[in-house]
Amino acid sequence: MDEKIVNIEAAFERQVLRGLAAEWTAAADGLDAPYDDMIRLPVFALRDIGSRLGQWHPERLEISLNRRLVSDHPWDAVREVLYHEMAHQLADVLPGGKDEPPHGPAFLSACRRIGANPRASGIYPTLHERLESGDMEKNDRLLLRIRKLLALAGSKNRHEAEAAMIKAHDLIRKYNIDRRRLSSDRDFTSIFLGKPALRHFREAYHLARLLQEYYFVEGVWVSAWILQKNRMGRVLEISGTGPNVKMAAYVFDFVLDFVDAEWRRYNRGKRLNRYRKTDFAVGVVEGFRQKLSRPSEEKRTGQERALVCAEDPLLRQYIRNRYPRIRSFRRPGGRQDETVLEAGLRRGRKLVIAKGIEEQGTRARQLLTR
Repeated sequence: MDEKIVNIEAAFERQVLRGLAAEWTAAADGLDAPYDDMIRLPVFALRDIGSRLGQWHPERLEISLNRRLVSDHPWDAVREVLYHEMAHQLADVLPGGKDEPPHGPAFLSACRRIGANPRASGIYPTLHERLESGDMEKNDRLLLRIRKLLALAGSKNRHEAEAAMIKAHDLIRKYNIDRRRLSSDRDFTSIFLGKPALRHFREAYHLARLLQEYYFVEGVWVSAWILQKNRMGRVLEISGTGPNVKMAAYVFDFVLDFVDAEWRRYNRGKRLNRYRKTDFAVGVVEGFRQKLSRPSEEKRTGQERALVCAEDPLLRQYIRNRYPRIRSFRRPGGRQDETVLEAGLRRGRKLVIAKGIEEQGTRARQLLTR
């Protein structure tokens, strides 16, 4: 193998190993006493371990992850496996943990304390592989209707496209209201949208709020390792049922791609800076929100409004279990150019989400770039 390629591979693995240590430390710091002092930082290794995703080795105090996992999958999938192996580490020091089967009561208790997925090991599919399989969705007739409507929303006839999108969103609302009424046993999952970064522009917070209001997911800004910067940053993590998470991820990518394309047109010859792009992008998101809210609010009964606005108790419990120390914060607005903002609003009111719901967009699926 070429020496330059070997050096790039080695540098990449060093960055990943630093990231695993940083993520482990952040998760350990989040444990309540006395559990935060019961485990110590292990050795981390990347190994070729066949079909296994990861492994905890108590005899040498090591957590090893599969090289294929870190090279072929996004960071949220890597972190899910890390947390699973960290739960095994914690289970070993809990009362009776060493005498139990590998996935016994002590391990399940450790998973709850860390926010780990107890199934994310062995030959279990990775986070995004599970979302892509969508076995349940293939047999859901209402979801199939939603997909067909979103395909129609790609029509060149503007009125037909908008009518199809609005109808699709009405069915999304109906689907989730029915599921909340009839099902007391729903599986939730969590994925990152975009990449961890040291800072996020204002439009990301507006877009996160829109996803929570109209796509039945919960968003949390979480700490996560930035591979290119070798330090911890933050990223938007959304949680919900598989279909809702896939939909929200697609909308997130679609809106940002739409902003990029429309901004290039608007800014041609103007040479406006990145802060003005933020004003424009906020306008697009808020314009799209106005478009979604008007027809929906007109059609909803009082009972429907209450159901849509009320928190999903099962999803909220999932979030509380995953992040017991969650807190809210308010981001200052800053100055904005009203002319640029209004231009974004006009374009946002024309935005139509269409097609592609079977696939997540390129932004959400970016791998660990080297």
